[in-house]
Amino acid sequence: MKTILVYGDSLTWGSVPGKPRRHPRIVRWSNVMANDLGDEYEVITDGLRGRLTAYDENLADCNRNAAKTLPTALYAHAPLDLVVLMLGTNDMQPHIAGTAIAAMQGMRRLVTIVQTHFAGPDIINPKVLIVSPPKLCKTTDEFYTGFFEGTIEQSFRLSDYYLQIAQEKQCSYFDAATVAVTSPLDGVHLDEENTINIGKALAPVVKQILQ
Repeated sequence: MKTILVYGDSLTWGSVPGKPRRHPRIVRWSNVMANDLGDEYEVITDGLRGRLTAYDENLADCNRNAAKTLPTALYAHAPLDLVVLMLGTNDMQPHIAGTAIAAMQGMRRLVTIVQTHFAGPDIINPKVLIVSPPKLCKTTDEFYTGFFEGTIEQSFRLSDYYLQIAQEKQCSYFDAATVAVTSPLDGVHLDEENTINIGKALAPVVKQILQ
């Protein structure tokens, strides 16, 4: 059996656009992917709302800095065959970092953590799949408009930067914006159809990586 850790933010957690709710389990993209992969694969999902790549933020009662929390997840779930990283949207909030280049730097750090992590003397480090998240879009939601003010353009740059990281670190890459778009209800999150689309698209990608 192949074991996969999916490490993400609210897009992985399953936030419903414009509402303080979570998509049903059957709709969340990592579960859709797991269903399509079948019984020979175990998918462990770790989605945290507001998670950042490598930056601190103290608005929630938790640690949202993935560079600090990812090593624990890697150790807890070892041995792993693949780690899927879909993060970066929250980095582009102006009060965090505000740029796609900052998210790129954070993603580089996360990939390095996975590739160099020591989980045990006989444990081989897992492969890495970087997933560039869907691009932000315009919304009339005042909260999200303020939270992501001026960052829509930055989100359009992220996919190219993440591809550069994948080539540099010799890992796999997928652009979720090729199969999913964010909802104008809040400009950030995904409706049921689009989160399902990501899971459906990633299943064959993961199979190819782990064949």
